[in-house]
Amino acid sequence: MASHRRPKPAGRARVSILTGVAAAAVALSAQSGAHADPQPTKEQVKEQVDQLNEQAEVATENYNAAQAKQQELEKQVSGLQDQVARQQAQVTELQGGLAEIAGEQYRNGGISPTVQLMFSSSPDNFLSQAGTLNQAGSTQKGQLKELQEQQRKLDQDRNEAQGKLAELESTTQQLKASKEEVQGKLKAAQDLLNTLTDQERRALQQAEEKAAAEAQLKAESAKLDAAKAAADRASRDNSRGDLASGTTTAPVKVAAGSSRGAAALSAAASKVGSPYVWGATGPGSFDCSGLMVWAFNQAGVSLPRTSQAQASAGTRIGSDISQAQPGDLLIFYSDAHHVGIYAGNGQVLHAPKPGASVRYEAVTNMPLTSIVRV
Repeated sequence: MASHRRPKPAGRARVSILTGVAAAAVALSAQSGAHADPQPTKEQVKEQVDQLNEQAEVATENYNAAQAKQQELEKQVSGLQDQVARQQAQVTELQGGLAEIAGEQYRNGGISPTVQLMFSSSPDNFLSQAGTLNQAGSTQKGQLKELQEQQRKLDQDRNEAQGKLAELESTTQQLKASKEEVQGKLKAAQDLLNTLTDQERRALQQAEEKAAAEAQLKAESAKLDAAKAAADRASRDNSRGDLASGTTTAPVKVAAGSSRGAAALSAAASKVGSPYVWGATGPGSFDCSGLMVWAFNQAGVSLPRTSQAQASAGTRIGSDISQAQPGDLLIFYSDAHHVGIYAGNGQVLHAPKPGASVRYEAVTNMPLTSIVRV
């Protein structure tokens, strides 16, 4: 029958070691918990997302600039290539005419040294030898000089086309880099938003929607006040007209330089709720400068593509919002990477950022750097 031995009790030294290991594990666990980064609050996440969206907008305007430059370079390259083709045809035609002279001379007793030199390599080689030039007749000299000039233009056009092609390649690479930067910033912003709960995300969205609704009410109030003021002016002018001549045809006065801006503002207002999409110029979606391009185009004004270029598209009024009139362009941030249109009563109408829609917002929410009247 097998014996059943009871295990030996652990020695004091072993118990001491085990106890020490367990205590160390507990201490390390507590220390690790104490030094773990705290979960960012909803407000902190919003701040970080806003920063990433702003960086994405900077990259978007760089993308817009590169795209506009690319399109312009493509037109220039196409025009130069057409010009090179026409120039080559003229050179070929002149060479053909001089070849006929050579053939005629051969049939009449041999090709003259003048024509032989001409066909040796290029017209420049021929014309560099003044002594030989004197042997040529006036018709040959005229044709050769014309050929030299056309060849010079052809070489110049070819070099210019090559330069534009190289510039186009560089611009295309810049366009690609800006696009990748935009996409990277937007992904980082979305990843941050995904760390919030559904309830927190809804709360942020509702807060933005509430602020936008309040801003729209203020803008509409400013519009009504402007209409009332215009009607009052018209009434006073009509009264003066009645007293002076019995007529009632006095026009409503419009502030100088504001009519095109007012028309653009009306067009932009029709796009409230349209989504922000970087690189878009409408009619269904917009980025900040794209909205201005589309709105002013409806007013018969062609604006440059980027917010930086739009900052120089009209008369600068300053940076005091009290000097702005509805329809003025508002340029924000020191590098002019954001633009909107003034709606009155301290409100700007703009395409704000990815994930948002065209909306009204308080001008004071962003640093205003200049007011431009188009």
